[in-house]
Formats: sequence, structure tokens, C-alpha cells
Amino acid sequence: MPILLLLRHGENDYVKAGRLAGHLPGVHLNENGRRQAQELADRLGRAPIKAIYSSPLERALETAEPLASSTNLAVIPRPGLIEADCGEWQGRKVKGLSRLKVWKTVQFTPGLFRFPGGESFAECQARITQELLILAAGHEPNDLIVCVSHSDPIKLAVAYFIGLPLDMFQRLSISTGSVSVLHLGGNNSRLLTLNLSPDGMGSLDFLKPASHHTNE
Repeated sequence: MPILLLLRHGENDYVKAGRLAGHLPGVHLNENGRRQAQELADRLGRAPIKAIYSSPLERALETAEPLASSTNLAVIPRPGLIEADCGEWQGRKVKGLSRLKVWKTVQFTPGLFRFPGGESFAECQARITQELLILAAGHEPNDLIVCVSHSDPIKLAVAYFIGLPLDMFQRLSISTGSVSVLHLGGNNSRLLTLNLSPDGMGSLDFLKPASHHTNE
């Protein structure tokens, strides 16, 4: 199965202000986010990437564009990679939401939570994992494919493929402009790296296929 490079979009003013952007249109990368996108392109542009897929939201597409330019590939929008639908919480500050009684459910038993007027975390996880499997099925084993998405969908996908219970997915951290790498392998998928910044990419050894041999 292919190797998936899961990129979180670069910083934008909603992230900087601690607001949930959700599916709001017109949320663009800020200056730091554009720098992060270019740094990703500078590091990953050397890798033999076969395809670049992206959430259709502007902040994700803008993150993918410098890498597409470096690799001479088109950015292919995929609705399945979109941010979690946070419904009525869209645009609100996390600081204020964290004072709500339901916030403990969001953090400690997210499998029981649904955004008011939006998705549940379980639905978001099912959507993103199905999308990644569909994309992976269209490529050869060990192909490198890029998927630009958002924090919660990436965390939920990683949790699913490594067998981490949904209620523990909030223990994972995904920073803006980071890359996390999954090598899909049926029932034995491997997490090659999590939340790696461009500065830590070095020789790109982290993109090598995972060994599935066990130590004896």
C-alpha cells in the first residue's frame, strides 16, 4: 500500500486567534502560514511524490500549491479531506468553548460528542479514513502521496490506522505546517512519523517504507 504524507495546512489568523474556522470560506494562510507552506515545498519537493490531494478549503489548497509547483504536479481537491464540520461552533473561540460543561466530553470521551449542528468525531473519522483508503487504492505499493488536511481529521486518521481508540485521539498533536506519515498495510499499518516540522525532515529517511518484520 502507498505511503501517505498527511500535511496539516499552514497557520491562518483563525488558528492564531484560537478560533474554530470549520468550513468557513475565505480563511487564507497568513504570512507565517505561507512561510510554512514554502518550507514544506523546499523539503518535500525532493521526494518522488506521485500525487497531491487536498481539502477544498483555501488554507489547505494554499498550503499544497508551493509543493505542487516544486513537483510539477496538480493539486487535486478532495471533499473527503475537509475539516470536521463544527456546526454552530464555527468561528467561536476555543477559550470560550472550553468553559462549557460539554468540553470535558470533547477532550476525554470524544466518541460521544457531536458538534451542535455538525459532525460527530466518529463520522469525521469514518469519512477521512474511507477517503484515504480510496486514494491509496489508486496507487502502487510504496508510492508517496500527499494529502493536505486539518488537525482533527489527521489525528482521527492516525488513531484509526494505528489502532488507537477514538477516545484517545485528543492525545495526539498536529501542528500547522507539519507532516505525519502513514505506511498503509492492510491490518498492519505503520506510523512512520507524527507531527514533524520541516526543520526536522533532514535526509527524508522518515519516508522509507516500514519494515514489517518482528524481532526475535
